[in-house]
Amino acid sequence: MLCLASFVAIALTVVSAKPLADSLVVHERRDAPPAGFVHSGAAPAEQTLNLKIGLAQSNLPGLESALYEVASPGSAKYGQWLSKDQVAAFARPSDETTAAVSQWLSDNDIDFTAASDAGDWLSINIPVSKANELLNADFSVFTHADSGKESVRTLAYSIPASLQPHIKLFTPTTSFTAPRNSNAIVPTEQLKPSPAAAAAGCSSTITPSCLQSMYQLPTKAATNKTNQIGVVGMDDQFANQADLTQFLKAQRTDISSSTAFGLISVDGGTNSQTRSQAGVEANLDIQYTVGVATGVPVQFVSVGESTKDGSDEGFLDVINAMIALAAPPQVLTTSYGFDTEASLSKALTFAMCDQYMQLTSRGVSILFATGDGGVASTPGVSCSGKPFPPTFPTCPYATLVGATTGSAPETGAALSAGGFSNYFAQQSWQASAVNSYIQALGSTDSGKYNASGRAYPDVSASGENVWIVSAGSTGLVAGTSCSSPIFASVVGLLNDELLNAGKPVLGFLNPWLYANPQAFNDITAGSNPGCGTNGFPAKAGWDPVTGLGSPNYPKLRTAAGL
Repeated sequence: MLCLASFVAIALTVVSAKPLADSLVVHERRDAPPAGFVHSGAAPAEQTLNLKIGLAQSNLPGLESALYEVASPGSAKYGQWLSKDQVAAFARPSDETTAAVSQWLSDNDIDFTAASDAGDWLSINIPVSKANELLNADFSVFTHADSGKESVRTLAYSIPASLQPHIKLFTPTTSFTAPRNSNAIVPTEQLKPSPAAAAAGCSSTITPSCLQSMYQLPTKAATNKTNQIGVVGMDDQFANQADLTQFLKAQRTDISSSTAFGLISVDGGTNSQTRSQAGVEANLDIQYTVGVATGVPVQFVSVGESTKDGSDEGFLDVINAMIALAAPPQVLTTSYGFDTEASLSKALTFAMCDQYMQLTSRGVSILFATGDGGVASTPGVSCSGKPFPPTFPTCPYATLVGATTGSAPETGAALSAGGFSNYFAQQSWQASAVNSYIQALGSTDSGKYNASGRAYPDVSASGENVWIVSAGSTGLVAGTSCSSPIFASVVGLLNDELLNAGKPVLGFLNPWLYANPQAFNDITAGSNPGCGTNGFPAKAGWDPVTGLGSPNYPKLRTAAGL
């Protein structure tokens, strides 16, 4: 992390008058809170807000150009991922930006710290009354109707006009996050105490052996110990070692039942091993990485709640924490996300996407579950008669994983969220595949989606009737939260072989994935209904239910040059 002194030293080189109130200009605004949030009154004046300030980075276009040079199949530099220092050089704010912002904060008697390794994010703790004065804001309490969770937000805020080129955003401000667990999951209390796996076949119960058969995955243990998979855990979800041991005894008798996973803590995140506190989501993610990516070291990335004011900060903090590591896990899978894209400001989504670009430029594959509401993105979203609401992240630097159901052949799961972003444009690497689908779709769902938006999911994997252990009980769960760790395991296994062959890891996946559609099991049946419609139908080639399809490991090996 950059120390505070470095910012102050730069700031002292600039003479700047304290900005006048009339120099403030609106930086972000929304007309009303998103659906599901209710204004509950003014926030207590003395309540402390932890705000992050995203600064303008010095050369993001240069970073994007460098990324595509190393991530595009056929490029002479393909696979030559950037170093931590190389990425930081692109991301570091200019001296002018750092000086201007730090001077403004100092002039207003506000202490700050660096919140990212490159210094492109700052953190301040400030009372509501001071934040309202500084930003000409009206921080208020908003209640999420379904969960009852309260957050302090403002519908608008302003900054000095002279700082607009230097400040991307303050957060959390105009973004409203009702965190979703990407899993349409069976509650723990419905899991049944049973030490053995269900005897049913793969058509009704998915286990690691089913996945090994369906996707032709290797059963021989990986051997490269520099290769890692990171599994993000949030919302006080804890991954339990005793549950993993029980799972391995039942499902992976060919490997040691004492196989363990590591812990990376973000924002003071812990991992309680009290079995009654085991999280269904966390256990699922760990069991279907440790239990599928045989021998690949797995790290549980536990994100604590450093504040009690929403979850968007946790998403930002975890990606900045990974960027700060000298050697982050080469694969990062996240089964949590947001209700809809529209609940977040464009500034926040683009700023977070810029951080994903930084991380994947270093050779990290970033995977997210798409969500479980079909074209509605999340169960319970009210959208009948309205355009389909895309989810976030729809960032092009993340690989988005949808869900299938059944086996031999799989079909698209009805819960699989998919569609088209309203914030991010269609990407060149997906244009041919996506436009072929849109042409085949014809007038179906016309006006319900943004045909020029970034399309998702990119790929899919099994996401229904997945067998797990949690708090000593067993049961079946469903959701794209099953699919993301499964696909992450496939990437981890490929990375092991690549490293052992002296080759670079897969890193930023998307250009490579779309260049190799033949390496997937094409899913041509199923749909993802929602918003009072039948949703999108699965078709030959890419579709918004299953993406390019589910993994075919031997063909992926060939595509990777193995």
